[in-house]
Amino acid sequence: MLHRNPRCYTPAMPTTRPRHTLTETDELAAALRVAGEHWPAQRDDRAALLRALVARGAESLEREDRLQRDEREQRVRGAAGAATGSFPAGAAAALHDEWPA
Repeated sequence: MLHRNPRCYTPAMPTTRPRHTLTETDELAAALRVAGEHWPAQRDDRAALLRALVARGAESLEREDRLQRDEREQRVRGAAGAATGSFPAGAAAALHDEWPA
């Protein structure tokens, strides 16, 4: 039995990079079908379609993160100075003077 052999019985791998195994669920099959329609030249290369889907998903997440970051920055900039004039002149210095040096 091969699994009892203490030596590795698999042939040399073409890469040292991690490999991933996916089971083609109904959702994955549907995504591959859509990807095949979007990239018809790769329709018969499911591995290429998976790589393209992963790359497109990463791009989408990066774009979404960038938009959220920009929206937060705009809100902060919009609120900056909103409390200007709410405290009398010298109020910060008076608060600092209350604390021991």
